[in-house]
Amino acid sequence: MSAAAPKPAFLLRPTANTPFHIDFNWWQQNDHSWRIYLLSLLCEEHRQQIEAMPEGQLLDWVDNETGEVHPVDGVQHLLMTHCALQPNFINAHTALVEAIFRTLLANGNRPMTPEELAQRLNRPATTILQTLSGPRAYKGIRPIFPS
Repeated sequence: MSAAAPKPAFLLRPTANTPFHIDFNWWQQNDHSWRIYLLSLLCEEHRQQIEAMPEGQLLDWVDNETGEVHPVDGVQHLLMTHCALQPNFINAHTALVEAIFRTLLANGNRPMTPEELAQRLNRPATTILQTLSGPRAYKGIRPIFPS
């Protein structure tokens, strides 16, 4: 008897232990103002510096946990290495989806489960899971299923 073939990703339902990440490819395909949105998240210091950076410039980002080097958009690089780490980047008044998005940025877009997000945001994991597991991909936040 052979093992069952894995389910296609569109049939899988995320759980509290399913990791989520920001799919920047999704953003580029579905939201033409994604770069403007990311620019709006920059701290004041980097808003001024970004004007000198050519649009679409890729920078190497090093994952501190794995040591892997990933090419990322310059704005994304500034957000992940500086702006998202500032104390006011996320506060008690930040809407849930926005807080999840910002937390993933601050985490270098390393996948996080609803349980991990709940610990960081002090919000219920069930609420986070319900929000992220619907048919809509809010801000490009998508689950990662094993292949």
